[in-house]
Amino acid sequence: MEAKYIDYDETRCFSSTVTRLVAKEDSLKPFINQFPDLKAFKNIISQRKFDGNRDSLVESLIHQYENISTQSTLLKSNIKALGESNTFTITTGHQLNIFTGPLYFIFKIVTAINLARELKSAYPDKNFVPVYWMATEDHDFEEINHTYIGGKKISWKLNATGATGRLNTKSIIQALNEYKGILGISKNAEKLSEMIAKAYADEKNLADATRYLANELFGEFGLVIVDADDKSLKSQFSPIVERDIIEQNSFKNIEESSKKLATINIHAQVNPREINFFYLTNDLRERIVFEDGKYQVLNTEISFSEEELKQEIKENPEIFSPNVVMRPLYQEVILPNLAYIGGGGELAYWLQLKANFDFYQVDFPLLVLRNSAMVADEKTVDKLQKLNLTFADAFVKTEALKKKYVLQHTQHELNLSEEWANLKSVFDDLKLRVQQIDPTLAPSTEAVAVRLKKALDSLEKKLMRAEKRNFSEALNTIEKIKNQLFPGGGLQERKENFGLFYVKYGDDFIPELLKHFKPLDFKFTILH
Repeated sequence: MEAKYIDYDETRCFSSTVTRLVAKEDSLKPFINQFPDLKAFKNIISQRKFDGNRDSLVESLIHQYENISTQSTLLKSNIKALGESNTFTITTGHQLNIFTGPLYFIFKIVTAINLARELKSAYPDKNFVPVYWMATEDHDFEEINHTYIGGKKISWKLNATGATGRLNTKSIIQALNEYKGILGISKNAEKLSEMIAKAYADEKNLADATRYLANELFGEFGLVIVDADDKSLKSQFSPIVERDIIEQNSFKNIEESSKKLATINIHAQVNPREINFFYLTNDLRERIVFEDGKYQVLNTEISFSEEELKQEIKENPEIFSPNVVMRPLYQEVILPNLAYIGGGGELAYWLQLKANFDFYQVDFPLLVLRNSAMVADEKTVDKLQKLNLTFADAFVKTEALKKKYVLQHTQHELNLSEEWANLKSVFDDLKLRVQQIDPTLAPSTEAVAVRLKKALDSLEKKLMRAEKRNFSEALNTIEKIKNQLFPGGGLQERKENFGLFYVKYGDDFIPELLKHFKPLDFKFTILH
């Protein structure tokens, strides 16, 4: 593949928060650690005070990988290295979308791997481990139970409750067969079909299935996959769990940050609650609330006094599940982490969290925007070239691009602005003459001018429609290009699954992404 890079604002597909982060806007400084570059990493390495239990982390990971037979030498080395004081992590996280979900799942992990590599090159006396944090405790099944491949939606039909990571994959077989059917029967398709089938076979839970699949795709590059739904890991977080439930500090801190962000036109992505933890069992994940002097688990008969709550947290920390605003803090407590890699929406809510990190005296990581990319095949590139369009043109909205194409190629003048300018001059003169005769007739003159302007505008649209018919073949090609690169009208990476790209490029697909993604350049990547 070859790569082209364009600025994020050129795509017109990203929020103002993203472009402000990329531009390193001063107003954001109170809500971050530092803007990410190699110098910032040097600073944060020297400042990182990691108080977590490295031995417990390594032991938990070894246990989590017990059923993974294909562990690369680099993976084993990275897990072992996490026990050493000169090892740091570069972390990204994502829900357990079936079959990896949209392309940006892949892009997030590639960004983490590449950033770890870049840091190792810059600081060879340190170790940098890329980590994928599985959101195994998430309970929003409707967000992860489907994927789109070749424009078709594949769904896992299941009435699910509780944490998605604990769901049994037995009933996914229909969705699996549909997915495999779209892949086809090529050598690469058969290889991916076998990989996917093994991932979800043997009635695994969804966490184990996702770990298997992510390891098959990224294990050789040293990616370490963490499932934080783990008693020994949560025990390290339990002092903060107890304090935050009782004192409700996260609610106060994050609410205050959200108000400050609103003053610089960044609005809250997540809303904290008074208590930001769930009560978690195999088939239950319900909010904890404080009512009538008791800590109550919603929609159950379970409740605790303050002393009972403290005892439960101490004895069974795995039962307490952080929500979206507390999960990042948990992550930084148990990992020697330097940076979190996320999309624009994720980083926007991380901006709300720094004050809470400061309150609990936990180091806040550098926030790194994940690499975003678009993959264009040879046919699409050829179509663009024949139409004399650039990749930047492809980001123009469809109708605007069609109009632009027609205006560039027509042999006729379709814009009637010059004619209107001439007519307006006539009406301006006419208005002066009318006012001299009878001032009350001036509005009538203006009304005639308005009607004529509308008529000219309508005629201009008719001329454009007529000329579009003359360029119908080219405009149909533009439509196909847009559908290919922007499925459903949005960025390819936010909708399309990686499957058909793997079928086309095979084992070269991920290495090509690794070759071209530049984590600290902050450009949109177009691969072709």
